[in-house]
Amino acid sequence: MLDPGSNQELPPIPAKRYFTIGEVSELCAVKPHVLRYWEQEFPQLKPVKRRGNRRYYQRHDVLMIRQIRSLLHEQGFTILGARQRLEGEKAQDDVALSQQLVRQMRTELEDILHVLRR
Repeated sequence: MLDPGSNQELPPIPAKRYFTIGEVSELCAVKPHVLRYWEQEFPQLKPVKRRGNRRYYQRHDVLMIRQIRSLLHEQGFTILGARQRLEGEKAQDDVALSQQLVRQMRTELEDILHVLRR
């Protein structure tokens, strides 16, 4: 598992639509039981649940988990403090998240275009 030092050490997020809890655990260096706990503590974190209550996280969920991880592990926030910080910066986060999602969608569309041109 990765050292919980900084987000720079985390692997890049692959160009996929959905991620399993195991994949997110690896991408964010957070154990699956911690991810399930954070779902209860952070209302912004809502993975899609399908058959058998299996969780499927989307890119914005992975980005949110990395942000929560940074607040808790790197910046020293408590769960309550991190929750308040996320709620207080929601407008700023929405803009940054939207920009990140647009960049990711563009990359994915360019990849599809590249495949179609072959």
